[in-house]
Amino acid sequence: MRDHKPISVENLLVRVPLFDGFSPVDIVHFARTTRQIDAPKGTTLFRQGDACNGFHFVIYGQVKLAFMSAQGVEKVVEVVEQGQSFGEAIMFLDKPYVVSAETLSDSLLLHIPKQAIFEALEKDPAIGRKMLAGLARQTHRVMTDIEGYSLQSGIQRVIGYFLRELGDEHADGTNQTIELSIPKGIIASKLNLSQEHFSRILRELADAGLISVKGPKILIPSVRLLAEYES
Repeated sequence: MRDHKPISVENLLVRVPLFDGFSPVDIVHFARTTRQIDAPKGTTLFRQGDACNGFHFVIYGQVKLAFMSAQGVEKVVEVVEQGQSFGEAIMFLDKPYVVSAETLSDSLLLHIPKQAIFEALEKDPAIGRKMLAGLARQTHRVMTDIEGYSLQSGIQRVIGYFLRELGDEHADGTNQTIELSIPKGIIASKLNLSQEHFSRILRELADAGLISVKGPKILIPSVRLLAEYES
C-alpha cells in the first residue's frame, strides 16, 4: 500500500457524488460512522450474493465490479476509479449485491453504512431529494454506456474508450500516448467484447496505422484520424 497521511473523513465525504450539495452538518453526521478501508491489490470487498450494508467511495485505486455467468465466464460491469462511488442503488433496494468487487490496484476506500443513510432520510426528507439527484446522474451515465454497447460496433467501442481515456483536451492531438491502467482482458469485458475480438480490433487499428501497441501503451499518431475511422 502507498503511504498516506491521515485524511479528514469530512473532507473526503464532500467529494462523494451522492452527497453533492449536502450541508456541513449532514457531512459530519455521515463521518461519524464512515470507515476507511485499506485494500491491497486483489482484495475482495464483497461477493455476488452478499448482503449490502452500505456503499463505497474510492479515494484512490481501482475496483472491478463483475459477475459470473451461468457458464462460469466473468463479465466486467464497471471499473470504478478515484472519485467514484458504487453500491448506492443496491443499498436503497435492500437487496444483496448482484456483482462482486475486487481491487485491481492498491486502494483506499470509504464505506458509508446503510443505517446512517436511512437515519438521515427519516430525519430530513430534503436529504432524499439531494440523493435522488445524485443517483439520477449515475443512472444517466450507465444508460449512456449501455446505449454505446448496444448500438456501436466493436471497433467503435474500442475507439470510443481510447478517446475517453485521452480526454477532450487532446481531441486534435498528434503523437498521443495512452497507458492502460487495467489489463486488456478487463477492458474487453467492460466493452462487452471477447479478448480475441478485442485483440483483432487492436491489430486492425495497428494495420491501418491508427495506433501502435507497446505493451500497456497505446500510441496514437493522429487522434482526429482515429476518431474518424468507421465513424
